[in-house]
Amino acid sequence: LIEAAKAMDEVFWMQAYPGNRDSLLASLDSEAAKRYVMINYGPWDRLDGNAPFLPGVGPKPLGANLYPRGATPEAIRSAADLYPERDLLGLYTVVRRDARGNFEGIPYHVAFQEQHQRAAGLLRQAAAFAQDAGLKAYLELRADALETGDYQPSDLAWMDMKTNPLDVVIGPIETYEDQLMGFKAAHEAYVLLKDPEWSGRLQRYAELLPELQRGLPVDSTYKTETPGTDADLGAYDVLYVGGDSNAGSKTIAINLPNDEEVQLAKGSRRLQLKNAMRAKFDRILRPITENLIVEEQQANVTFEAFFGNTMFHEVAHGLGIKNTISGTGTVREALQDRASALEEGKADVLGLYMVESLIERGEWTEAELNDHYVTFVASIFRSIRFGASSAHGRANLVRFNYFIEKGAIVQEEDGRWRVVIEEMENAVESLARDILTLQGDGDYDATAAFAGTYGEITPALTASLDGLAAAGIPVDVVFEQGVDVLGLGTPEASGE
Repeated sequence: LIEAAKAMDEVFWMQAYPGNRDSLLASLDSEAAKRYVMINYGPWDRLDGNAPFLPGVGPKPLGANLYPRGATPEAIRSAADLYPERDLLGLYTVVRRDARGNFEGIPYHVAFQEQHQRAAGLLRQAAAFAQDAGLKAYLELRADALETGDYQPSDLAWMDMKTNPLDVVIGPIETYEDQLMGFKAAHEAYVLLKDPEWSGRLQRYAELLPELQRGLPVDSTYKTETPGTDADLGAYDVLYVGGDSNAGSKTIAINLPNDEEVQLAKGSRRLQLKNAMRAKFDRILRPITENLIVEEQQANVTFEAFFGNTMFHEVAHGLGIKNTISGTGTVREALQDRASALEEGKADVLGLYMVESLIERGEWTEAELNDHYVTFVASIFRSIRFGASSAHGRANLVRFNYFIEKGAIVQEEDGRWRVVIEEMENAVESLARDILTLQGDGDYDATAAFAGTYGEITPALTASLDGLAAAGIPVDVVFEQGVDVLGLGTPEASGE
């Protein structure tokens, strides 16, 4: 599985960087520069708005290497209307120009045939060893998907797995790398080990989604869809990541699949990555709290609340609306490049709404509501540092400014920030209503205006973030990983 993940890593390099990776690395004398190129999958700093960090490097193309250099959304959309059979807007095609200079969509399994076939072969080898029937079926179907481009059968099979202690997420999945149009899926992989005790405790919350959907603080028109309840909510430790999931900021939770049809039929799976989460809490969030949160509220920042907020963020992706009420297709289709940041903002604020509801019902007792609020605000500083190029970073910036406007966050004279507990509930409800309405209406211009209003970094916030940098608090962690780190080695090396 780790070898298959490495194949996805190779593809992501080709999707993210328009040049040749080996040539870029060979041109550098500094080992630190080479290391940072590897962390960022190119010469642009993913935690600094994709700013170039090497001399002579221009801005990163919005479409990375998923589209021809200089291609505009208008030109691609126009060509897609004229030639729908070219699949220029599909999730699983890379756009190139043919010999005549016309746009063509090349399916991933053709464009990256060598890596896809290698990964498929490795997945089938793993399937031969799999003792869990569900895992075996999924691996075989995912191998087929990599060779055909039809991912839905394997997504459905992934949702049907319930008893497998080992898990793998692999293939073209998230669209964050495509900041030109928001359509193209980037390649990634996770190899994961399930924590059965915590997973059993968390599963209960997936069953509550329909009831929570009915209570959303928005007009009934925007909550007519019924979330699937056949969802798997579990806790895992990360064993290996590759490609998009290893680029820049590291994920602490996964919500998949993204296919709206699969979500409505089966729900989704929310995977909490405990070892990654604990590393970020101990090494980053704790120091941020001591630096930026008023002293009397620092004790409210707890790992239990951090874990809960992250978990309910992922659960909340299943709430709300997937298809616009304006008849403009799915929310993702209507909002295009604005969709990801707004969806992350929705999940954040509806996660807090869920915490409020579940604590009130006695369903969640791991942390107090005040802990969730203060931990939530402290986490905003952590995520904003991921930069404006990150959907999560943009979502956190919007929420931070929104909460300030509503009086739920105030800055004290010493520069530290206080959470105004009595104002938080109203602020959460108001933001949830605004975001759900924007998604349901599918109004691109209104969404852009909303992001413009609340997406500015203020001088006060800049000063706070500069203070974190001056204090030497890291922005994120980097994984040390591989079979040697895991102590596995090779069968030959271990004499087996």
